Amino acid sequence: MEDNNIAFGVKFINPQEIIATLEIEAGMNVADFGCGTGYFTFPLAERVGQTGRVYALDILKDKLETVESEAKILGLGNILPKRVNLEAIGGSKLTDASLDWVFLVTMLFQNKDKEVIIREAKRVLRTGGKVLVIEWNKKDASIGPANNLRVAEDEISTLFQANGLTMLREIKISDFHFGLIFQN
Repeated sequence: MEDNNIAFGVKFINPQEIIATLEIEAGMNVADFGCGTGYFTFPLAERVGQTGRVYALDILKDKLETVESEAKILGLGNILPKRVNLEAIGGSKLTDASLDWVFLVTMLFQNKDKEVIIREAKRVLRTGGKVLVIEWNKKDASIGPANNLRVAEDEISTLFQANGLTMLREIKISDFHFGLIFQN
């Protein structure tokens, strides 16, 4: 079977490839904020192994039911789906300083109160913990949300740094997305 990324000359998000470039090890605890149907949740669960945990957090019950069903089919008992409101203070319902990584993948553009989400990510990260933010870039709006809904890279960087997280680096994600890594 031919790889669609090659066939069309377009690079889209590849969770396994991205996760492979990050310092994520067996036994780590990770949260996938706004996990949807688990596009990053499942490869993260494989990466952290049975001694690690992946908290699959979303506000939509049907998305979490999909994650829960798929986790059972795949035998991934280290995925913990939780229905949460990340735009509420303490909304993740996770313990302070309990995570090594927080993933925010194409979810900030969908939320009005981005600062509450960022503060929540910081609260649950241990000292030295990291956040991966992936968002739609403003260069090409031929697919994805309308350009006016997208959050610029510099705006995200400013928000995270204003909330006490340090910008570590940019990572190449796709032709339509950018990636930023911050540290607590």
